[in-house]
Amino acid sequence: MFLTEAPATMPDLSCYTTNLLAYLAPDVPDVRRRLAEGIRLAVRTDLPSGELAFSHHPRVDTTGDGRELAYRGAADWPATRSALLDALHREHRVLAVGNTRHLPWAAAHGQADAPHWLLIRDHRDGRWLIADHFAALTPFGDQEPYLGWISDAELAAALAPLPEPPPEVTRRDRLALGQEIPLPPAGHYRWLDRQPATQASGAASASASAPAPVSVSAPGPGTWTLDLETSLTRIADVFRTDPTALARYGDDLWAAARHHTYQLAFAVTDAGLDPEQAAAVSAAWNELPKTLRFAAQSAARGRPRAAVGARCIDGLLTAPKALS
Repeated sequence: MFLTEAPATMPDLSCYTTNLLAYLAPDVPDVRRRLAEGIRLAVRTDLPSGELAFSHHPRVDTTGDGRELAYRGAADWPATRSALLDALHREHRVLAVGNTRHLPWAAAHGQADAPHWLLIRDHRDGRWLIADHFAALTPFGDQEPYLGWISDAELAAALAPLPEPPPEVTRRDRLALGQEIPLPPAGHYRWLDRQPATQASGAASASASAPAPVSVSAPGPGTWTLDLETSLTRIADVFRTDPTALARYGDDLWAAARHHTYQLAFAVTDAGLDPEQAAAVSAAWNELPKTLRFAAQSAARGRPRAAVGARCIDGLLTAPKALS
């Protein structure tokens, strides 16, 4: 159950987006460009005090033949296994939702529950070929890309549902594709499968020869800001007033940093952005999750430092001006 060979190199993004790109690449050849051009930090502003929801990009999964991804679920492993085999036969790959606690290759294995997207690539003789393109230095250590065969029982364990995920994790999962979509009931196994695209995700604009254009609409119901400065200001305000926010939303800001540095790197190679200017803004983004992690760890030791996280975001507000 260890690395046999690393999957093809993918951008350094979240586990959701990294494996989403790997899944989409055969059907949406320009998906990396579409993602880079759509990177955003949308924040919902009408939730109760201290609550936040994030969208890091519009939907990029709508194909030229008018299909998009949607969650599927089952209450037990036999039904899940049957559905995965059916999807694998139709699509030749399945994007499934694992649990880091039960992924032997994950840095958080045996330590923490978190949703983690992975790819099922094949099934032979009762074994499943798994590809996980995600790589990162996590709070639990280094995680490297994985490609290997696992048994039926091992896959059942790897996809074990999270026990009672907190609200911020549920919101994160609903918005993982960029637009809020329904989730299977809590406690169910989960994966994603194709369905006809909805009007909201741009199906009306898709043609048989090209994917639907990236949408700039709000990610879901409620009041959202798609303006980066307004979003960051909202986040800083929550960090100042809610001592639990640093720990609850650290992963969301870590994902935002990864997405924005990817966008900047793409702009350097594809749009002629000055590398030194991009590096300065990327450095500010990369500093954000480090500072938030330090502040959250300090708070866990009984020394709250909410103002530290808010000040780091305040500093990030000035960074994009280096590009003007």
